[in-house]
Amino acid sequence: MTTHVLMVDDEPDAQDLFRQNFRREMRKGVYSFDFAQSGREALEIIKAKAPVLVLSDINMPGMSGIELLAELQAEWPDLPVMMITAYGDAATEAKVRALGAERFLTKPVDFKGLKDVLTQITGDAT
Repeated sequence: MTTHVLMVDDEPDAQDLFRQNFRREMRKGVYSFDFAQSGREALEIIKAKAPVLVLSDINMPGMSGIELLAELQAEWPDLPVMMITAYGDAATEAKVRALGAERFLTKPVDFKGLKDVLTQITGDAT
């Protein structure tokens, strides 16, 4: 079974980075990715495709990742959400965890560690 992941980040380079680092797993059908560049776009994708997990940047124009997290928890409380930021600090981590984030990751992303966490959350093995 393929695990469908939604990556939300306003930086277009993030898509390329995730595609490159998950290339093998995507080819094997372990993961499939959709990408959104805003919180609003992410909500539309979630309604249409129902991902198994969401990875979201925190700092984005318009709807922030924190606002997206709050909305996701209200609408889909069982949907695991992992937050990613280049500006990781204890207060931000505490805030997103209080809002229900599954994990808090800092950039640059440790992709091996991320894959391990995804395996733990979804039960998928590469």
